[in-house]
Amino acid sequence: MEAEAPASEDPGRKRRVHGMLKLYYGLNEEGKADEESQSLDPCDINGPHFDPEHYLNKLRKECSLAELMDQETCMVKQIRSLDSDMQTLVYENYNKFISATDTIRKMKNDFKKMEDEMDCLSANMAAITDFSASISGTLEDQHAQITKLSGVHTLLRKLQFLFELPARLNKCLELQAYSQAVNSHRRARCVLQQYSHMPSFKGIQDDCHAIMDKLAQELRQKFRDGGSSAKDLSECVELLLQLDEPAEDLCEKYLNHAGSRLELDLQSLEAEIRPSPPGPAVKDSSTRRPSPSVTARSPPDGTAKTSALPSPSSNTDILEFIDRGCNEFVSSLCLVITSYQELFVNHAQKGELASKNIPQMANSKLHAFVDDLAARYFSLVERRIKEEKGVADNSLLVRALDRFFRRLQAISKLLPGSSVPQQGTEIVVRAATERVKQYLAALQSFYTDSLTDVRQALATPRLSLAAPGGGSHFGGPASGRDGAGSLPELLSSLSASILNQIKSVLASVHLFTAKDITFSNKPYFKGEFCCQGVRESLIVGFIKFVCQSSRQFCESAGDKGGSTPPALLLLLSRLCLDYETSTISYILTLTDEQFLAQHHNPVTAVTALCAEAREAAQKLLNHYVKVQGLIISQMLRKSVETRDWVNTIEPRNVRAVMKRVVEDTTSIDVQVGLLYEEGVRKAHSSDSSKRTFSVYSSSRQQTRYAASYTPSAPMDTNLLSNIHKLFSERIDIFSSVEFNKVSVMTGIIKISLKTFLECVRLRTFGRYGLQQIQVDCHYLQMYLWRFVSDENLVHFLLDEIVGSSAHRCLDPAPMEQSVIEVICERG
Repeated sequence: MEAEAPASEDPGRKRRVHGMLKLYYGLNEEGKADEESQSLDPCDINGPHFDPEHYLNKLRKECSLAELMDQETCMVKQIRSLDSDMQTLVYENYNKFISATDTIRKMKNDFKKMEDEMDCLSANMAAITDFSASISGTLEDQHAQITKLSGVHTLLRKLQFLFELPARLNKCLELQAYSQAVNSHRRARCVLQQYSHMPSFKGIQDDCHAIMDKLAQELRQKFRDGGSSAKDLSECVELLLQLDEPAEDLCEKYLNHAGSRLELDLQSLEAEIRPSPPGPAVKDSSTRRPSPSVTARSPPDGTAKTSALPSPSSNTDILEFIDRGCNEFVSSLCLVITSYQELFVNHAQKGELASKNIPQMANSKLHAFVDDLAARYFSLVERRIKEEKGVADNSLLVRALDRFFRRLQAISKLLPGSSVPQQGTEIVVRAATERVKQYLAALQSFYTDSLTDVRQALATPRLSLAAPGGGSHFGGPASGRDGAGSLPELLSSLSASILNQIKSVLASVHLFTAKDITFSNKPYFKGEFCCQGVRESLIVGFIKFVCQSSRQFCESAGDKGGSTPPALLLLLSRLCLDYETSTISYILTLTDEQFLAQHHNPVTAVTALCAEAREAAQKLLNHYVKVQGLIISQMLRKSVETRDWVNTIEPRNVRAVMKRVVEDTTSIDVQVGLLYEEGVRKAHSSDSSKRTFSVYSSSRQQTRYAASYTPSAPMDTNLLSNIHKLFSERIDIFSSVEFNKVSVMTGIIKISLKTFLECVRLRTFGRYGLQQIQVDCHYLQMYLWRFVSDENLVHFLLDEIVGSSAHRCLDPAPMEQSVIEVICERG
């Protein structure tokens, strides 16, 4: 049964068996027999004081027959199990028992041999002891004499060394064994100094001093030449220090000599940044191919225009300049630092030199030396960087700055605590900041040049629709069709070119934060550069420049609106409105995605920029309305002021200026419709083009009074007009317009008709002059009502014009409405 137990119980069973064996043999956990009894109970079957008779008597008294039978069965099983385990243990360890028996037998033989050898060794040691005692007894009398002779021999050797020292030093000097000469002199220096009062020793001392002075002079010359290897220089410095040469003087001499060589490198670099002669420089700049990343949209004549600033006048590019500085100056400076530290700072000082604190003094001089030369080198680098005004290829500058930054890290490793790497980082930061400013200037120049191209394009006859100044430009329908699609194309081209230029600039500036650029891991380029430099200074600054420069077109005052073409005002207003609706948000989102910066500092909100762009668009559109209204008003004013309205002839047709006003208004309507939506109009009445005007009323609501009123009727028409004005809706002539075509046209027509009204109020009219005004106003009513949001506004102003002319008429005899309609239809 025990043999059929599962394998998972084997470990537990083995531990139980071993425990039973330990209890049987009386062993504790360390394998030693217990000295004290664990149990004194005679009935404890596992205890050492077990009494079988006593145990059986107890069982018979306390247990029933069934329990006794069970106890017997259990005990038989345990006995069989222990026997089986003991047999298994013996079988498993049979080989070990045999090996142990052989080992014990072999040990007995080895110990017998070892005892014999130990006896032999003991006998030999006793013989050696007796022989040594015999020798000591024999030489005991001569020991003191031998010791004395040995001391005399040693003294004679020292005296011989002293007397031969000058010759030895001269020989070393001839063989250039400077180290051996210094060591020999140091060994004898104390003795010669101690016995310098004796003439013989004094002479030796003087000779040695003269020889060592000559040796020191040769070492100084060798040190000044500097052509030796680093090992020779190190040995030279160490020997000079052992000869009591001042350490401070040695440091200064070494640094002066190294500085003279580094000075040549700096002079060579400075020669690279000197301006070239004017002739070749001009030729180079004229033949340099403009970069496509900063080239403005080509004007109609095909000539290329670039916004890049003039190219630098240096003969070498910035990368070559930095490479040369790093490979020559910085590398030489690192070698000087390394060799200097090996000579004066890291070299282990021994003896008296260890107490002079040379490393600290040498380290301070080295820091001052490096800082002075690095400052001069940095000034040259900054001068060269400032010459990089062309923004054609930013990768060249970034690679040069990266190489410059990486090479300076070697100095930080060689010279811990130096401020040189930090100063180099500041140069890189300043260069990146200046580059952003240059890109902003390039974007501004590109925008200005693009506007110049747009103005030139607007001035061409093909885009004559954009300049409603001359009637000949609108003589045929072909010209209108030619210009119909050109203004949206100009807007689309201008907007796309600006957006592409911004993307190109962002891609160029993004090189500063590329992963393969070493200094991009600096906190400045991860935070402030992305946030304040690119987003705020470059992108937000350019957007504000666009809005500000657009608003400046509205500052040109005058009757004709200054020199700015009205079409340009309209185009810029639509551009700013597009910026407000979508472009600004897109540009800033693109910037934030490319430059993953945490905006710890406050930044300009998108809503603020959109509000500024909308304000600029509103101001431009208002100014466009004002300019176009003033252009038409100027024609109307001249037509009123240059005519004799008292002595004019009976009207037979519509005046040409009124036809011109309608033509120009139609052209402006088409022009605005190219960029802006239609807008909302009020419902028109069916007879809008056939409204009639009362000579003695100021609105169409008063026409009912006209039928009952004749020129002979004694009625105060001024009083009637003024009473009506009290109840009429006030018309704001120069109010802000909405961003749709109807609102824009309404504003222009309001300004034009208001000017016409004011000019009429300053004139005196005869009978035919009044009738001519009636004909002109009816003609304007026939066409202008369809352009405005509310036809009542046009009718009201025209009614005011006719009424004002009637008030100022000497013989108010209005023309029949049927005659007016015939003249207008014929005209």
